[in-house]
Amino acid sequence: MDPDDDLPPTDAAAALRLIQDQRSATARRLDPDSRLLYWPWGVAWLVGFGLFFLRFPPGGGELLPLPDWLPLTVLFALLLAAAAVQAVASARAYGQVTGDSARRGRWYGCAWGLGSVSVYAGLGQITEHLPPNLAGLLWSATAVGLTGALHMAGGAIWLDRDLFRLGVWISVINLAGALAGPGWHALVVSVAGGGGILVAGALARRRQRLRS
Repeated sequence: MDPDDDLPPTDAAAALRLIQDQRSATARRLDPDSRLLYWPWGVAWLVGFGLFFLRFPPGGGELLPLPDWLPLTVLFALLLAAAAVQAVASARAYGQVTGDSARRGRWYGCAWGLGSVSVYAGLGQITEHLPPNLAGLLWSATAVGLTGALHMAGGAIWLDRDLFRLGVWISVINLAGALAGPGWHALVVSVAGGGGILVAGALARRRQRLRS
Protein backbone atom coordinates (compact mmCIF):
# COMPACT_ATOMS: atom_id res chain seq x y z
CA MET A 1 0.00 0.00 0.00
CA ASP A 2 1.33 3.42 -0.98
CA PRO A 3 1.14 5.86 1.96
CA ASP A 4 0.56 8.69 -0.54
CA ASP A 5 -2.91 7.19 -1.25
CA ASP A 6 -4.13 8.54 2.11
CA LEU A 7 -2.91 12.08 1.50
CA PRO A 8 -5.44 14.79 0.52
CA PRO A 9 -5.45 16.09 -3.11
CA THR A 10 -2.84 18.73 -3.81
CA ASP A 11 -5.12 21.13 -5.70
CA ALA A 12 -8.75 22.20 -5.90
CA ALA A 13 -9.41 20.49 -9.23
CA ALA A 14 -8.23 17.14 -7.89
CA ALA A 15 -10.34 17.59 -4.76
CA LEU A 16 -13.40 18.36 -6.88
CA ARG A 17 -12.83 15.26 -9.01
CA LEU A 18 -12.50 13.16 -5.86
CA ILE A 19 -15.77 14.54 -4.48
CA GLN A 20 -17.57 13.89 -7.77
CA ASP A 21 -16.20 10.33 -7.95
CA GLN A 22 -17.31 9.62 -4.40
CA ARG A 23 -20.73 11.12 -5.06
CA SER A 24 -21.17 9.01 -8.21
CA ALA A 25 -20.06 5.87 -6.40
CA THR A 26 -22.55 6.52 -3.57
CA ALA A 27 -25.37 7.19 -6.04
CA ARG A 28 -24.65 3.95 -7.90
CA ARG A 29 -24.63 2.02 -4.62
CA LEU A 30 -27.97 3.50 -3.45
CA ASP A 31 -29.66 3.47 -6.87
CA PRO A 32 -30.31 -0.10 -8.05
CA ASP A 33 -30.26 -0.93 -11.75
CA SER A 34 -33.66 0.22 -13.03
CA ARG A 35 -33.86 -2.74 -15.35
CA LEU A 36 -34.13 -5.04 -12.33
CA LEU A 37 -37.01 -2.98 -10.96
CA TYR A 38 -38.98 -2.69 -14.21
CA TRP A 39 -38.19 -5.44 -16.70
CA PRO A 40 -39.25 -8.52 -14.68
CA TRP A 41 -42.72 -6.95 -14.27
CA GLY A 42 -42.86 -6.05 -17.94
CA VAL A 43 -42.04 -9.61 -18.97
CA ALA A 44 -44.63 -10.97 -16.52
CA TRP A 45 -47.39 -8.79 -17.97
CA LEU A 46 -46.33 -9.32 -21.58
CA VAL A 47 -46.24 -13.13 -21.33
CA GLY A 48 -48.92 -13.70 -18.68
CA PHE A 49 -51.64 -11.48 -20.13
CA GLY A 50 -50.58 -12.53 -23.62
CA LEU A 51 -51.42 -16.14 -22.76
CA PHE A 52 -54.78 -14.97 -21.38
CA PHE A 53 -55.56 -13.31 -24.71
CA LEU A 54 -54.56 -16.40 -26.69
CA ARG A 55 -56.60 -18.75 -24.50
CA PHE A 56 -59.59 -16.47 -23.82
CA PRO A 57 -59.88 -14.09 -26.80
CA PRO A 58 -62.82 -11.76 -27.44
CA GLY A 59 -65.98 -13.57 -28.49
CA GLY A 60 -65.08 -16.92 -26.91
CA GLY A 61 -63.19 -19.86 -28.38
CA GLU A 62 -59.38 -19.92 -28.32
CA LEU A 63 -56.61 -18.68 -30.58
CA LEU A 64 -54.13 -21.19 -29.16
CA PRO A 65 -55.14 -24.54 -27.60
CA LEU A 66 -53.92 -24.21 -24.02
CA PRO A 67 -55.15 -25.72 -20.72
CA ASP A 68 -57.49 -23.37 -18.85
CA TRP A 69 -55.17 -23.25 -15.84
CA LEU A 70 -52.01 -22.38 -17.73
CA PRO A 71 -52.36 -18.57 -18.28
CA LEU A 72 -53.12 -17.80 -14.61
CA THR A 73 -50.40 -20.17 -13.37
CA VAL A 74 -47.78 -18.64 -15.66
CA LEU A 75 -48.85 -15.10 -14.73
CA PHE A 76 -48.63 -15.76 -10.98
CA ALA A 77 -45.28 -17.54 -11.32
CA LEU A 78 -43.80 -14.65 -13.31
CA LEU A 79 -45.23 -12.05 -10.90
CA LEU A 80 -43.71 -13.88 -7.92
CA ALA A 81 -40.36 -14.06 -9.72
CA ALA A 82 -40.54 -10.32 -10.49
CA ALA A 83 -41.35 -9.52 -6.86
CA ALA A 84 -38.37 -11.61 -5.71
CA VAL A 85 -35.97 -9.87 -8.10
CA GLN A 86 -37.20 -6.43 -7.04
CA ALA A 87 -37.01 -7.32 -3.34
CA VAL A 88 -33.40 -8.49 -3.62
CA ALA A 89 -32.32 -5.47 -5.69
CA SER A 90 -34.06 -3.04 -3.32
CA ALA A 91 -32.69 -4.69 -0.18
CA ARG A 92 -29.13 -4.48 -1.51
CA ALA A 93 -29.51 -0.81 -2.43
CA TYR A 94 -31.64 0.54 0.41
CA GLY A 95 -30.79 -1.86 3.23
CA GLN A 96 -28.64 0.73 5.03
CA VAL A 97 -30.92 3.70 4.43
CA THR A 98 -32.59 5.05 7.57
CA GLY A 99 -34.80 7.98 8.54
CA ASP A 100 -37.76 9.38 6.60
CA SER A 101 -36.83 7.66 3.35
CA ALA A 102 -36.79 4.25 5.00
CA ARG A 103 -40.10 5.00 6.73
CA ARG A 104 -41.72 6.03 3.43
CA GLY A 105 -40.49 2.82 1.84
CA ARG A 106 -41.97 0.65 4.60
CA TRP A 107 -45.31 2.43 4.52
CA TYR A 108 -45.43 2.27 0.73
CA GLY A 109 -44.78 -1.46 0.89
CA CYS A 110 -47.59 -1.84 3.44
CA ALA A 111 -49.92 0.03 1.09
CA TRP A 112 -49.16 -2.47 -1.67
CA GLY A 113 -49.63 -5.52 0.55
CA LEU A 114 -52.68 -4.50 2.58
CA GLY A 115 -54.36 -2.71 -0.32
CA SER A 116 -54.03 -5.75 -2.58
CA VAL A 117 -55.30 -8.21 0.02
CA SER A 118 -58.34 -6.10 0.91
CA VAL A 119 -59.30 -5.48 -2.72
CA TYR A 120 -58.93 -9.12 -3.74
CA ALA A 121 -60.88 -10.31 -0.71
CA GLY A 122 -63.79 -8.14 -1.79
CA LEU A 123 -63.59 -9.36 -5.37
CA GLY A 124 -63.62 -12.96 -4.20
CA GLN A 125 -67.04 -12.39 -2.60
CA ILE A 126 -68.75 -11.27 -5.78
CA THR A 127 -67.03 -12.80 -8.80
CA GLU A 128 -68.67 -16.20 -8.30
CA HIS A 129 -71.96 -14.54 -9.23
CA LEU A 130 -70.61 -13.24 -12.56
CA PRO A 131 -70.10 -14.99 -15.91
CA PRO A 132 -66.49 -16.24 -16.23
CA ASN A 133 -65.51 -13.66 -18.85
CA LEU A 134 -66.79 -10.74 -16.77
CA ALA A 135 -65.28 -12.16 -13.58
CA GLY A 136 -61.90 -12.36 -15.32
CA LEU A 137 -62.21 -8.79 -16.57
CA LEU A 138 -63.15 -7.54 -13.11
CA TRP A 139 -60.12 -9.21 -11.49
CA SER A 140 -57.59 -8.10 -14.08
CA ALA A 141 -58.93 -4.54 -14.45
CA THR A 142 -58.99 -4.06 -10.68
CA ALA A 143 -55.47 -5.43 -10.21
CA VAL A 144 -54.04 -3.32 -13.03
CA GLY A 145 -55.94 -0.23 -11.85
CA LEU A 146 -54.59 -0.66 -8.32
CA THR A 147 -51.08 -1.01 -9.75
CA GLY A 148 -51.43 2.22 -11.73
CA ALA A 149 -52.75 4.14 -8.73
CA LEU A 150 -49.97 2.95 -6.43
CA HIS A 151 -47.34 3.79 -9.04
CA MET A 152 -48.67 7.34 -9.18
CA ALA A 153 -48.68 7.48 -5.38
CA GLY A 154 -45.06 6.31 -5.31
CA GLY A 155 -44.11 8.94 -7.86
CA ALA A 156 -45.77 11.61 -5.71
CA ILE A 157 -44.03 10.43 -2.53
CA TRP A 158 -40.53 10.43 -4.00
CA LEU A 159 -41.14 13.08 -6.69
CA ASP A 160 -40.19 10.44 -9.27
CA ARG A 161 -41.47 11.58 -12.68
CA ASP A 162 -40.75 8.21 -14.32
CA LEU A 163 -42.76 6.29 -11.74
CA PHE A 164 -45.64 8.77 -11.84
CA ARG A 165 -45.79 8.77 -15.64
CA LEU A 166 -45.78 4.98 -15.70
CA GLY A 167 -48.70 4.98 -13.26
CA VAL A 168 -50.62 7.37 -15.51
CA TRP A 169 -49.89 5.21 -18.55
CA ILE A 170 -51.00 2.02 -16.79
CA SER A 171 -54.21 3.68 -15.60
CA VAL A 172 -55.04 4.99 -19.09
CA ILE A 173 -54.46 1.70 -20.89
CA ASN A 174 -56.38 -0.13 -18.16
CA LEU A 175 -59.34 2.17 -18.77
CA ALA A 176 -59.13 1.59 -22.52
CA GLY A 177 -58.93 -2.17 -22.08
CA ALA A 178 -61.83 -2.28 -19.62
CA LEU A 179 -64.03 -0.29 -22.00
CA ALA A 180 -63.04 -2.59 -24.88
CA GLY A 181 -64.28 -5.58 -22.88
CA PRO A 182 -63.24 -9.14 -21.95
CA GLY A 183 -60.42 -10.53 -24.03
CA TRP A 184 -59.36 -7.17 -25.41
CA HIS A 185 -58.32 -6.04 -21.95
CA ALA A 186 -55.75 -8.85 -21.74
CA LEU A 187 -54.32 -7.88 -25.14
CA VAL A 188 -54.07 -4.20 -24.23
CA VAL A 189 -52.42 -4.90 -20.87
CA SER A 190 -50.02 -7.41 -22.43
CA VAL A 191 -48.79 -5.23 -25.30
CA ALA A 192 -49.23 -1.66 -24.04
CA GLY A 193 -48.84 -2.42 -20.33
CA GLY A 194 -45.99 -4.94 -20.45
CA GLY A 195 -44.33 -3.10 -23.32
CA GLY A 196 -44.73 0.21 -21.50
CA ILE A 197 -43.02 -1.15 -18.40
CA LEU A 198 -40.11 -2.45 -20.49
CA VAL A 199 -39.71 0.94 -22.18
CA ALA A 200 -39.91 2.73 -18.81
CA GLY A 201 -37.13 0.50 -17.47
CA ALA A 202 -34.91 1.23 -20.47
CA LEU A 203 -35.46 5.00 -20.17
CA ALA A 204 -34.84 4.97 -16.42
CA ARG A 205 -31.60 3.03 -16.94
CA ARG A 206 -30.48 5.51 -19.58
CA ARG A 207 -31.03 8.39 -17.14
CA GLN A 208 -29.06 6.52 -14.48
CA ARG A 209 -26.09 6.23 -16.82
CA LEU A 210 -26.26 9.91 -17.72
CA ARG A 211 -26.29 10.87 -14.02
CA SER A 212 -23.28 8.70 -13.29
